Amino acid sequence: MASLASTDTRTVLITGATGDTGRAAVRESIALGLDARALVHSLDARSEALEKLGAEVVVGDLLEINTICAAMEGVDAAYLVWPVQPGLIQATVNFAQAAKEAGVKTVINLSQRSANRDSTSDSCRDTFIAEEVLNWSGLPIIHLRPTYFLEWLLYPWQLPYLQQGILRMPVGKGRHSPIAADDQGRAIAALLKDPEEHIGTTIPLSGPVEMDHEQMAAELSEALGRKIVFQDLPIDEYTESIEKMGVPPYIVQHLSGAMADYQNGRMSGADNNVEKLTGRRSMTVGEFARAHADLLNGATN
Repeated sequence: MASLASTDTRTVLITGATGDTGRAAVRESIALGLDARALVHSLDARSEALEKLGAEVVVGDLLEINTICAAMEGVDAAYLVWPVQPGLIQATVNFAQAAKEAGVKTVINLSQRSANRDSTSDSCRDTFIAEEVLNWSGLPIIHLRPTYFLEWLLYPWQLPYLQQGILRMPVGKGRHSPIAADDQGRAIAALLKDPEEHIGTTIPLSGPVEMDHEQMAAELSEALGRKIVFQDLPIDEYTESIEKMGVPPYIVQHLSGAMADYQNGRMSGADNNVEKLTGRRSMTVGEFARAHADLLNGATN
């Protein structure tokens, strides 16, 4: 009987479906035979790509509860993600209320490793409170706490330096095990399909190797075939520089606190949870760099 139940088609709602983890979760959910409903802000080329994968695309906004209630209808499990921007707690409350009204059986929440009541980052504190709100809700919750994404290397305030051979971060000797969004998507899809034994748990998600940024620069150098040098700098100098590059104030404020947390070991550690959930380990820094070598090396065509 259990094997028959496991083949039942489940409908899953994936928020942030055009973002890094959401897009991967949609793709991987469809690959696992789930009916994926992708929540997007607007219909555009990105949502069209999700439809071509086989997703049901719905338009909504986590800050507008009635649009979320409509998206939740008939859903077995739902994935919640919110970018590093204001509104997380309101979005979480709306999501939880909509999920309760719809009788959703599992909620998977993408938190962050640095969720921390005592952080000076507004985002880290709000993420901690959002976890607590979901716990209070009485919904069947799984929290995911990923460490920093490998996609960080491709962000517009990091990539230009990397293209010049500089890995520039105010992290000192802090350590972490960077993880790709694609690997998180595989873990999210696996949990959307088979969540039962993980309900009520908080699962860290990491890459396979813990390292400091000197080691990260060395691995990038080997993968890209050119010298990458780690440049440490004071947090204030770093945040001032990215503010001048146009990084939104909320992200700048977040990084001022999160980098201090990083230096103090908040992001350290490694695990094989992606492999345990999916049967395949997460990719390394070098593998990610080789997959994105053209962009990281500044190729233009």
